[in-house]
Parts: sequence; structure tokens; C-alpha cells
Amino acid sequence: MVTSRCLLVGMMLALVTGGSTPVHAQVAGATLAGTVTDASGGVVPNARVSITNTATGVARDVTTDSAGFYSAPNLLPGIYNIAASAPGFSTYVQTGVTLTVGASQALSFSLKVGQAIEHVDVSGEAPAVQVASSTMSAEVNSTTVRELPLNGRDWTQLAALQPGVVSIRVEAGPTDRGNRGFGSLLSVTGHQPFENNYRVNGISINDYSNGSPGSSLGVNLGVDAIEEFSVLTSNYSAEYGRASGGVINGITKSGSNQFHGDAYWFRRDKNFDAKNFFDTTLPPFHRNQFGASAGGPIKKGKTFIFGDYEGIRQNKSDTLTIRFLPRRLERARCVPHRTVLARLRR
Repeated sequence: MVTSRCLLVGMMLALVTGGSTPVHAQVAGATLAGTVTDASGGVVPNARVSITNTATGVARDVTTDSAGFYSAPNLLPGIYNIAASAPGFSTYVQTGVTLTVGASQALSFSLKVGQAIEHVDVSGEAPAVQVASSTMSAEVNSTTVRELPLNGRDWTQLAALQPGVVSIRVEAGPTDRGNRGFGSLLSVTGHQPFENNYRVNGISINDYSNGSPGSSLGVNLGVDAIEEFSVLTSNYSAEYGRASGGVINGITKSGSNQFHGDAYWFRRDKNFDAKNFFDTTLPPFHRNQFGASAGGPIKKGKTFIFGDYEGIRQNKSDTLTIRFLPRRLERARCVPHRTVLARLRR
């Protein structure tokens, strides 16, 4: 019988302020970079690029260097409006740009001579072709994390949806399994499961054996806390480090200018199960998985908060058939191989 008293995915606070300083190591969010030029193709130094998250209203302002290049790392996944401006040029605005976790998106601007109050508005997605990075990766977005059914609500299982990622069946025997961790085992492009790196908000969450994170029940909770995650399979850059296999790079949700949240309870019980071939009666099985998450603004457009709690209780037994007593024919010495042995002894 296996019983889990309580699993806590703690209170995760996501505080976002307009004056926060970007961290350039251990990239967790998205990176937007590009160049600003004039109509003739010449670079525009000291141009201002303002990147605004449409959900929170928080803006990140960066300035181009002498080569007209700008870079904004660690942007939260979401939809952004980007405005580029410079003295003597009209303002160029690109709306509806979607940035995903860990992605390096290139977006360049060509400014036209004009007054600063003149706007050139362009709507639609930025180019989908990744020209800023050679990393082979794929994203699992928030809709997939939220809507797909998961047995045990382990979000890392969704990594197996990506090309080159295979889920490995857990080997039998509790001793070896305990020495290697209990999380789900994934092979990324042929690598061993213990060569992968799992990260949330840039922090490695591998277990003590450097394996997949997971409790004694083998699940890594927190589906409602994960905004989205990416699976990097090869050619990833140095900031990810400490892995020769794949990198599962997740980022948690944050609050926005609107309050949002949910509460849930999932139940599995033997009353919903069918007997297997060896069952005379249904073995006990009771699982209750419950929790709640909520987020919203502390100060609109400036500071936000988000928290998530998830617990699981499980009581389970399995049918085990062991035969210790000899069969009737064996007791009567009617089995052929025993007869042969008896003759040899004579």
C-alpha cells in the first residue's frame, strides 16, 4: 500500500515591476532582438525600442547601440506591442507579437523620416522562422498544459508530445527505482533519462539523482502554475548548461491586470475500475487530487501576484498472486520430471 500524505507545490509569487533589472544569465523567458535602420538601410543608433506586455501593461525600454542593435532578454511569454522611435523619424509600431518561453525572436525595424507623432502601425505576427538561434526546440503552450488530460497531473509528461522525445517505461523493483528517483523517465534524441535538465524560471529542479523531478508517487505537480514550457533537444546555447540530453525549460504564471483563478478536485476510485484477470475482488484504490490557484494585480501596471497550491492523497493496493503450495499432481509424484529423477536415484 502506498500512501502520500501531502504534496505541496508551494506558493509561487510572481512580482513584476516596471523598473526591474533584466538578468542576462540562466535565461528563462523569451529574448527579442534586432536592428533599427532608416529607409536607406543605414543603422539608427540610440533609437528607443519599447516592448509592452498587453496583459500587464508593463513596458521594457531598450536603446540601440552604435550598430543599431537592440536586445531584450527574459521577457515573460505573452503577446506584446513593440514600438521603435528615434528623433527625426516617425514611430513604428508592431502589434500582436507572440513571444514564447526560451525563444530567441528576431524583429527589425525600418524607420521613415517624419515627425515623432506620426505612427506606422503594423499588426500581425513576427516572422516565424528562427533566425536568431540554431537551437532545436518546440513549445508546449498554456492551452495544451491546461486542456490535455494528465493521469496524476504531471506537466513534464507533456514533453513526450515533441519530436525526438520518448517516454520510457519504469523498470520493475522499488530498490533501483528509489536510487534513481521516481519522476517520469524521458529519452531526448536517444540520450539517457538522467542526462536531461529540468528548469523552472531558470532554476534547475532535477531530483537528488539528477533525474526527472517527482514525488514518491512519480508525479511532478503544478499544472495550474505552469504558463508554458519548451523542450530543447539539441544545439542549445551555453546558458542552459549541465545537460548533454534535453532541456525542459518551464516558466510559471504571473498575475495580470485582471484577477483570475480556479479551484479543482479530481477523484479516482476503485468503484470506477474494472477487475483484471487475477482479481477476485477489486483492490483498494482511492486518489484525491485538489488545489486552487489565483493571480491578480497588487498595483495595476506595476506589481502582480500569483499563487498555486496542489495536494494529493492516495491509498492504493495491487493484486499479487503467489503460489507456495505444490499442486495435487506434484504431491502425488505424477509429474514426468519427478518420475525421471526417481528412476535415476535407483
